[in-house]
Amino acid sequence: MKTSLYFVARIALAWALAFVLVLIVWLALKGGNRGRPTWPFVLAALLTIAWQVTCAFSHLRRVRLIAGNIDAGTVANRQRRQIEIPFEADEAFRMLDATIRELPRSENIEAARDSLQLRAKVKRLNPYTNKIVYDLFSWSGARRNQILATIKPADGASSVTLICEPEGAAWIDWFLVDDGTNLENAEAITRAMARRVSERCCDDRAVAKQTVTEKELAVARLSLLHAQVEPHFLYNTLASAQVLTRCDPARADEMLGNLIVYLRHSLPRTGDEPSTLGEELERVRAYLDILKIRMGARLNLQIEVPAPMLTVPFPPMMLQTLVENAIKHGLEPKSGGGTIWILARENEGSVAVTVADDGRGFSAEGGGTGIGLKNVRERLQLAYGAAASFAIAANFPCGVAATITVPAQVVQGAKNA
Repeated sequence: MKTSLYFVARIALAWALAFVLVLIVWLALKGGNRGRPTWPFVLAALLTIAWQVTCAFSHLRRVRLIAGNIDAGTVANRQRRQIEIPFEADEAFRMLDATIRELPRSENIEAARDSLQLRAKVKRLNPYTNKIVYDLFSWSGARRNQILATIKPADGASSVTLICEPEGAAWIDWFLVDDGTNLENAEAITRAMARRVSERCCDDRAVAKQTVTEKELAVARLSLLHAQVEPHFLYNTLASAQVLTRCDPARADEMLGNLIVYLRHSLPRTGDEPSTLGEELERVRAYLDILKIRMGARLNLQIEVPAPMLTVPFPPMMLQTLVENAIKHGLEPKSGGGTIWILARENEGSVAVTVADDGRGFSAEGGGTGIGLKNVRERLQLAYGAAASFAIAANFPCGVAATITVPAQVVQGAKNA
């Protein structure tokens, strides 16, 4: 109540003092009492003061409707807001620019992205007649409001200083009211920014949730692909060991020992523990030793992997898949068997591992491009994205060469050792 009375009294007093000043100047120019003002002058002064007091009461009423309360901050013609935005300055600037451009009757918008400033003019309409305001001080610029917004970057966030005020100089605030239009603009921009921030946060949460879901699906799919071990190999090995126990127990014992090593390396790994190229080579050696017992002199193996590269992380079961393909589609169909080469080399931060054979190659009977190689491509894409690659080509003079390229990263524990 005190704020309202003070506000109205200030407006009335400002106009009264203005008329007194005009009266004093007029008397001085006319020379004392000879220039005494007539009753029309006094009547015009009283009517003007009464009209401005009425406008002040109307202003207070509208401010109460907009803000819900009346205090020194809400009744003022010039409004200031501090808006905290949990985004970088560029994103905050984009949101603020879109908000101001959507403000009704906004015009002359100036956006300076480098200095993170926005300026705009807003036509001020009479809230009751929806017509442009005309008053005694139209020449001072009071017919329009203006907006100044400055963005201050912070660590991963931004702070917006928003100023909504009449376009005219500050002294007109003693005589005129803006009918709460600047309060309305400030509240509208604050609400719009809050809505945009909320929508952006909801979108980010939805994207994060979708990313987590996709990651879980990818992990599940990766685990499924990792679990695809050919059961025929296990059955054939056990059947061969059973036969050898009757005729050659020593070789049966050797075969079962290699099978134990193979299965131990084929068990699912716990947590995020990576496999290494050395561990994958041990699995492949056990696998090939088992097959060598079955194939005899028809299978030869040559491995050229530098010792420092044995600690490089390598996707589990991929090397095994390439070797299985080389045996199944290359050497087994060939009457005389052949040789498998496993080569590894490092080049510009990546490791390339090649499995080559001199078998039948890309023939109708053994193409080597089935489900196993498809799983290799899918697992590389899931695990490394564009950082890894897989290539398969004909070997010279016969056979196939398949190469997996992954980022070269040494396991930390092995590196320290």
